[in-house]
Amino acid sequence: MSPNGPLPFDPIEEARRNWTEHGWGAVNAMSAATSITRAHQILLKRIDAALEPLGLVFSRFEALALLSFTRTGTLPLSRIGQRLQVHPTSVTNTIDRLEADGLVARVPHPTDRRTTLAELTDRGRELAVKATAVLADIDFGLDGMGVDDLGVVDEALRSLRAAAGDFTEDHPTT
Repeated sequence: MSPNGPLPFDPIEEARRNWTEHGWGAVNAMSAATSITRAHQILLKRIDAALEPLGLVFSRFEALALLSFTRTGTLPLSRIGQRLQVHPTSVTNTIDRLEADGLVARVPHPTDRRTTLAELTDRGRELAVKATAVLADIDFGLDGMGVDDLGVVDEALRSLRAAAGDFTEDHPTT
């Protein structure tokens, strides 16, 4: 919803009409890109609103969830950045905040003195589970979309992500 309430028309469809009327190219691409960008804004707003009572935002939840998936509850900061596909500065900022809240601790790597690990605390693990339930309750902000729609969107965006170099199909998850 816009800050002043819902519009009486679809602004992306209006942009599409104007784009076409002016003879500008890539109408479908513009419309899709604008729709994705708007959907991203909507999702982050919904997700962050649901996580706020827990003292989290989505980026911090992602780090907690990632750590909770590991056998030991630890990962090098560089690996967190790779897995979450974010800049090292963002990882540092996220881990700083989680550490200040007692949800993770920085610990030295047992065999590599150059590496620092982020270690999930018991409190962090508990919060990750609670936050996951909260997000599942709101379907990760995707309410209004059916199961079939979710699969179509996921598959369609997978090709975009692959083309951008997010992953290669020939390597298993490690």
